[in-house]
Amino acid sequence: MRILILGGGGREHALAWAVAKSRACTALFCAPGNAGIAEVAECVALPVEDGAAVAAWCAANRIEFVIVGPEAPLVAGVADVLRAAGIGVFGPSAAAAELEASKAFTHAVASACGAPMAAHAVFDEAGAARAYLAGLAAAPVVKADGLAAGKGVVVAETMAEAEAAVDAIFAGAFGTPRAVIEERLIGEEASLFALSDGVTVVPLGSAQDHKRVGEGDTGPNTGGMGAYSPAPVMTAAMTQRAMAEIVRPAVAEMAHRGTPFVGVLYAGLMITAEGPKLIEFNVRFGDPEAQVLVLRLGSDLLEALQAAAEGRLAELTLDWRPEPAITVVMAARGYPGAYETGSEIRGLAEARAIEGVTVFHAGTAERDGAVRASGGRVLNVSATGTSLAEARARAYRAVDAIDWPEGIWRRDIAWRALERSS
Repeated sequence: MRILILGGGGREHALAWAVAKSRACTALFCAPGNAGIAEVAECVALPVEDGAAVAAWCAANRIEFVIVGPEAPLVAGVADVLRAAGIGVFGPSAAAAELEASKAFTHAVASACGAPMAAHAVFDEAGAARAYLAGLAAAPVVKADGLAAGKGVVVAETMAEAEAAVDAIFAGAFGTPRAVIEERLIGEEASLFALSDGVTVVPLGSAQDHKRVGEGDTGPNTGGMGAYSPAPVMTAAMTQRAMAEIVRPAVAEMAHRGTPFVGVLYAGLMITAEGPKLIEFNVRFGDPEAQVLVLRLGSDLLEALQAAAEGRLAELTLDWRPEPAITVVMAARGYPGAYETGSEIRGLAEARAIEGVTVFHAGTAERDGAVRASGGRVLNVSATGTSLAEARARAYRAVDAIDWPEGIWRRDIAWRALERSS
C-alpha cells in the first residue's frame, strides 16, 4: 500500500516510524516531513492545507491511504476533499474537526451530551469579557476560541493576568478575536486518546503532557515540553468513566448532528475530586503524546487507522506493551517566544545508541550535510524502560549525549508520576 502522511513535526515522525513497520506499507511519503522522517519516508513538498493540491498529487502518485497529522489541514477540509476523490484517509471531516477549531463548539457539544466540563462563558467583545472577569471571585482560565498551536490558553494566577490574556485575544494575537472564559478546575491533568469510526469507539491509551515551558510547570504554555504514558491517574476505572461519561457521549452527539467523528479523538481531562472533567477536545494525535503512544503500541498502527477510516473498529483488538514510555522535548532557546533557527545538532547517533532510546525529529532540516534546527520544538528524545524511572533515566542520558548548545529542555518530565510512586 502506498501511503502519504501530512505534516512535518514530531507527531508525524512517530506516525511514520510506526507505519513504516507495517507489512502492508509498500511505499511511504510525507509532506513536508523533516530530517528524521526522511530516514523512513520520502519527503515531498506539498501545500498540506490545500485539499485539491493534495488530492491531485495523490492521484498522480497512486496514493491509496492518507494520514492527516496536524489539525490545520483537518479544519481546512483536506480529509473531505480526499474522501470525495475516492482516496482513503484517516482524519475527521471539517465539520467534525470543529471540536478542535472552536472551544465554544466543544462546550456546546459537551452540554448537549451531558459530558462534565468547566463552567464557562463565550465573548465576542473585549468589554463584555472584562466585565465578566470583574464579577468573578477567582482568577479563571482564558482561552482563545480558535486554533492557537497549543499556546492560546492562559491559566491565570491573577485577575490582571486574565485581563491581559483577554486583551491579547481581542488584539488578534491568536487569530479570530473570540474568548472563552472558564472556571479553573482543580485536579490532575491527563490525556485520553480514542479511535472512532463514527459509531464504535476504542480506547487508545493515556498520557500526561507538560505544557509549561519551565520546570515545576512554570512559565507560558507551549505545544508540549514532554510526555509519558501511561498516566497513573488514568486507572482502568477512571478510563472507563471518562469513556462512558465524556468520549462516547461526544461521539454519539456528533453522529446525532449528522457530522460523525472518524479519526482519533484526544480528550484533555482534569481528574477532579468528583471524577473526570473535559478541558478540551483535539481531533488528532497529540504532540508529544503520539511519540510515547507509538512506543507502547504492540499492534500494527496502520491496520488500526485503516479500521477506523473504513468503519471496522468493532473488529479491532489492540495490544499494548507493559513498559512505560517517556519523551523529552528539546526546543530552541527562546521558545515559545522568538527563537533562532539554523543551529547544528550533533550527537544524535550517540543518543540513539542508548538502550531503549528513539529520537523523533520535529523542527529539523538537513542542510550542508548536517542536521539543523528549523523550528521551535526540535527533537523528541524518547525512551522505554521496565519502569518509568528507568525510561526517564535513559531519555535524559540521551539528551545529555546530544550536543546542541542552542537548545533548552525541562529536567523534570514525569515528576508527578515519580512523586506518586515514591
